[in-house]
Amino acid sequence: MRVLVAVMVVSSALVTGPGSAQASETEVKLQDLPPAVAQAVKAQSQGATLRGLSKEVEGAVTLYEAELLVHGRSKDIIFDAQGKILTVEEQTSLDAIPAAARAAIQKAVGTGKLALVEKVTKGEATFYEGQITNAGKALEVKVDADGKPVE
Repeated sequence: MRVLVAVMVVSSALVTGPGSAQASETEVKLQDLPPAVAQAVKAQSQGATLRGLSKEVEGAVTLYEAELLVHGRSKDIIFDAQGKILTVEEQTSLDAIPAAARAAIQKAVGTGKLALVEKVTKGEATFYEGQITNAGKALEVKVDADGKPVE
C-alpha cells in the first residue's frame, strides 16, 4: 500500500500541479463512497475479499482506493470520484512477468531479498515493481516490459 500511496500522491501532484495542499488519506466504509465509486468497488471486488477502503484528498482531487485479496494475492485499485479505474496494482510472481522485466528486477535484487512483485497498470501503461530488502533497507525498482526503468 505504501507504494500505491506514493503513486497516488504523484498522480495527484501531476493533476493539481505544484504548490497544492498536502494530501490526506482516511479510511472509509463502502456506504461512505460516492454511488459510482461504490458500484465500481462492488463490481471489482466480486470473488475477492475487500480488505479496506480509503479516500485521499489533495487539493481539488479526490481518489479512492480499494484493497482486495484475490486468490491469496493483494490487488489494490485506485478510482477517481466518478468510479473510473486509474491504477491497478496486482501482486504476481517473478516468473509471471516478461523476461526482460524479470531480469532487470533480479539484477536489482543483487544480494538482497525480493519481498514482492507487482504488475501495475496505470491508464494504458503497464509496468512491474519489485520490492526489495537489502541490509535492513526497503528498496523498490520499477521497470517496463523491456526491463527499462520507470519513474
